[in-house]
Amino acid sequence: MSAKGLFISFEGIDGSGKSTQVGRLADALRARGHDVIVTREPGGSDGAEEIRALVLQGDPDRWSAETELLLFTAARRDHLERLIRPALAQGKIVICDRFADSTRMYQGLSRGNLRATVDQLHNLMIGVEPDLTLLIDMDPAKGLARAKGRQGAEERFEDFGADLQEAMRAGFLDLAAEYADRFVVIDGARDMDAVARDILEAVGQRLDQSGAAP
Repeated sequence: MSAKGLFISFEGIDGSGKSTQVGRLADALRARGHDVIVTREPGGSDGAEEIRALVLQGDPDRWSAETELLLFTAARRDHLERLIRPALAQGKIVICDRFADSTRMYQGLSRGNLRATVDQLHNLMIGVEPDLTLLIDMDPAKGLARAKGRQGAEERFEDFGADLQEAMRAGFLDLAAEYADRFVVIDGARDMDAVARDILEAVGQRLDQSGAAP
């Protein structure tokens, strides 16, 4: 699907600094002449943004893991149809703050032990993986403190506490080993400039491999 463009996803535990690094990477790539689209999950399209409010706000026990899985998949399908596929077909670089790997963690392993179901539904309804996934790895306690410090409305998953964050970190590192062909693990415990440099280097290598212009 992404033969013309390049599809990059960012993953990591809550508070790992993904959103900041997404913006920095987009700015750096645009400065080099690339056409870049920045998006997020859940969200990225009008319908998916409506679902985002349903799954990220409210009581932690608002939805079962199974119901969450269906909601996230519906949001991702709409996002894929309306934004990701068209942008890649136009040769753009799409940078997405979270994609299917987050579902594999949050609903697939850490809450409901539904990994097989997640993969079946993903294969049936999505069928797409990023060309490159950047995993920002950091200590779960520090990440959770940073996430809770934002004091925003979208803290439903942070409210599950430190145990979930520990499981998430281990799970993401396992995914990085499972999908080693597309994952690059970035040490997020350093200053933001060092993290950004490593990310840009990894993306530059993938762009060189793909022969993407300019």
